[in-house]
Amino acid sequence: MTDQTYQPTLSQLRAFVAIAEYRHFGTAAARLGVSQPTLSQALAALEHGLGLQLIERSTRRVLVTAAGERLLPQATATLEAADRFLASATGDGLGGTLRMGIIPTVAPYVLPTLLPELRTRVPALVPQVVEDQTARLLDGLRTGVLDVALLALPTQAPGLVEIPLYTEEFVVVTPRGHELAGRTDLGPGALDSLPLLLLDEGHCLREQTLELCRAADIRPGAVGDTRAASLATVVQCVAGGLGVTLIPEMAVAAETARGTLETAHFAAPAPGRTLGLAFRASTARAEDYELLAEIIRSQRVDRAGASK
Repeated sequence: MTDQTYQPTLSQLRAFVAIAEYRHFGTAAARLGVSQPTLSQALAALEHGLGLQLIERSTRRVLVTAAGERLLPQATATLEAADRFLASATGDGLGGTLRMGIIPTVAPYVLPTLLPELRTRVPALVPQVVEDQTARLLDGLRTGVLDVALLALPTQAPGLVEIPLYTEEFVVVTPRGHELAGRTDLGPGALDSLPLLLLDEGHCLREQTLELCRAADIRPGAVGDTRAASLATVVQCVAGGLGVTLIPEMAVAAETARGTLETAHFAAPAPGRTLGLAFRASTARAEDYELLAEIIRSQRVDRAGASK
């Protein structure tokens, strides 16, 4: 039975939400920046105070109980309200801790300019960056481990609000001297039968590339023979003559800087992706995320101007 005088702490609720998200005590503790014994003690205190078992754990697995599933959305909402309260106390709309997820094909190219801009424009903001694949970022949003995520839209995930930021084209990267290098009039059919190098499964850019091939009814060669966890590895395989690849426009300057690669562009309308912010529809920080979107868009304009 619940002790009617018991009041859970935010640390206890964060422990519960993190464990429910990651289903692993070690991972949850690392994400929260606490030791595993501290995390376990916080959960145990919460369960004891409520008189309920929220997490079922054994040596092999971690499960959320029925009571835990029932209370998880309310725990998430409570943490959101607390974060909003702290942000309001700073006097700035966008302030306090912001747990921001970013997909790997965006993070290395946006963060170098975005983070300094955030420090300048919203010094009260304390961003915590989590780089991960789309599916895990969406899970983090749903369970409250993340506040907002920068990823490719649409997510088609229920319960989330999306703010489109901008659309960028895909660019073909080839080894030096390749027959496609330098062209600006490519159609998707130009990829037919070429060895196409892709990121590993789970990366949205991989699925977007394969969807482009399916839509154009083409069958590139060697798909899946070489797979990598980062764009940097993919383009180095291209430089080594293993094939060609598609990368987002924002990555071109960084990934082709060594001069051992060439690029080719699609004719208009070129295939591409739309980037945007996603966050829970239940959050009270929608206006804050609109401001964040404005800042990210401004950085996009600044990068475009600097590249001319």
